[in-house]
Amino acid sequence: MLFQVLSYFRFLLRSGNAHGLHSPYVFGLYTHLINHTGHFAAYDAVETRRGELLIDPTAITVRDFGAGSRTGAGRTRRLQDIVRTAAKPPKLGQLLFRLVNHLQPQTVVELGTSLGITTAYLAKASSRAHVITFEGCPQTAEVARETFTRLNLPNVELVEGNLDDTLAPTLAILSMPVDFAFFDGNHRYEPTMRYFELLNQHRTEHTVFVLDDIHWSAEMEKAWAAVKQHPDVVLTIDLFYIGLVFFRSSQPKQHFTLRFDHAVDKLLERTRRLSA
Repeated sequence: MLFQVLSYFRFLLRSGNAHGLHSPYVFGLYTHLINHTGHFAAYDAVETRRGELLIDPTAITVRDFGAGSRTGAGRTRRLQDIVRTAAKPPKLGQLLFRLVNHLQPQTVVELGTSLGITTAYLAKASSRAHVITFEGCPQTAEVARETFTRLNLPNVELVEGNLDDTLAPTLAILSMPVDFAFFDGNHRYEPTMRYFELLNQHRTEHTVFVLDDIHWSAEMEKAWAAVKQHPDVVLTIDLFYIGLVFFRSSQPKQHFTLRFDHAVDKLLERTRRLSA
């Protein structure tokens, strides 16, 4: 927790907002998509499902192949605790929804299903997208399947099992390239980079990768730094909570660090006015 707090303060010192953005492409993404404040009707159904899980005391046995729980929880966890501590908050799920809705990818890959809340945002953003999501824990996967059934998401394919065993074979039989990928499966350096390289073999220059929790630990910051320096990566946007990765050959190689928190922007602006 202390590492994340310190990372956030470092992030604030070097981050900016729309002022001073000289890339028209990034300016458009940031002002009209990332910081979009409108409402989509699809949000309501997903948040209703989140609300159901938030009051569900059912306990399941969690099998975790990644870096472990943020809270140090044991293997037996209640659904309400899992969704409260592990599910992506609405603003991040809705940002992923907007990205997919804007990009209209045909094939979406999600590494780490959990209870299916974020998957639902990805799938509802485009009913024509084939969303392939990977989950290592059988009991967690079962709850996610119930989420997909309740939200009527026939475009989701859940692949159950350890990512180290399932990702490469699944990608190998895909008939289409991966257009969008969300990395939330293992918050360690070596697996993150291995999954990145695997998916990098199945993308196009228009593909977008989104890495979760890039400042969660020293290992994840190391992975994010390596991704930024990767020869195929042209453009990145660090939003602290997540990192966006682009491969557009028409863009100059650039890295942006931008705030995705209106409350912080307002506080900093007020501080500037008071000190002026």
